[in-house]
Amino acid sequence: MYAVSAVSVSESGVRPVLADAAEVARRALVALEPDGVGVHLGVSAEDDTAATHRFEATLPGYRGWQWAVVVAAPPGADHATVSESALLPALDALIAPAFVPWDQRVRPGDLGPGDLIATSADDPRLVPGYVATGDPVIDEVAREVGLGRVQVLSVEGRADAAQRWFTEYGPDTEMAKAAPATCGMCGFYLPLAGALRESFGVCGNAMGADGHVVHIEYGCGAHSDVVAPSGNGSPLYEAFDDHAVDFVEIVRPAVEAAINEAATEQSPADSLTEVGEAAAERAGDQQETAEAAAVAAVDAERAALAEGALPESAEEVVTAEIASDTEVPAEIDAEATSGGAESGEAVGSADLNEHGSSVSR
Repeated sequence: MYAVSAVSVSESGVRPVLADAAEVARRALVALEPDGVGVHLGVSAEDDTAATHRFEATLPGYRGWQWAVVVAAPPGADHATVSESALLPALDALIAPAFVPWDQRVRPGDLGPGDLIATSADDPRLVPGYVATGDPVIDEVAREVGLGRVQVLSVEGRADAAQRWFTEYGPDTEMAKAAPATCGMCGFYLPLAGALRESFGVCGNAMGADGHVVHIEYGCGAHSDVVAPSGNGSPLYEAFDDHAVDFVEIVRPAVEAAINEAATEQSPADSLTEVGEAAAERAGDQQETAEAAAVAAVDAERAALAEGALPESAEEVVTAEIASDTEVPAEIDAEATSGGAESGEAVGSADLNEHGSSVSR
């Protein structure tokens, strides 16, 4: 393809009448393309009677292209005329890729319904087949054994097909590596005829490589010898829902005792209200008893300190502890026989004596 320089160059050997014809060349271009002509880039001589003027092309999509206008003037002429014009790419022009013939552009998978792709006369994949002799008996036998075709695969053609099939459905594929067995031992394997029979066949399993030519060492998970696992499948487990919430009823011993007591004496409808009241009353009584005992113990300790009744020496501390160990159980036992109300006071007295001894220490 003809290409021109992108640099503005004007040769010194151009005749003046040709070199001065730049405006004549521009007018010719503007008449063809009013908005696509840029600055003048230079002029070069074709011979003694012709020269080419170059202009920048400003057409969209033609980056780096130039207009070339050839002007001519015979010897002795006082003006030049336009001979021809053309739009040519410069060295850095944006151009289409090189042309590729159709038989080299067509790739496997491009053939669609109604398309025709002819093989070349010297296709190395094909060789002449059996030539009919005219004898019906011989020609019929030849057709039955596959010799009735004008052309058959050559050794090169068979090797090319075998390599392609081996790559797509051969033992080196991921599917074959994970298969339990090979296609050669599968009931769905249909061996080919002829020289490729020993290595290739067609898969007849719709769940496998159905309709594809596979290598004898290829395999997949739909092999005819695959046995379904025994049993009823996975064991049945109760589903675990980690978003579920379990409600747990927490009952204090005092409330539980009140509930049991109310349940044995009253009907369920009446006991619901009384259970809550009894539980609250019992809990309040226990808290009041404990608070009263603590207050009584503090008051008794302060009174004893004020009167000087608490022991001060080591001997008095020991004597007081021995006395408290012998007197408190008797007092508690005596108080216990007088009734449930006095029992609380006995417990408070015992707590007071023990607390007082501890403070003395």
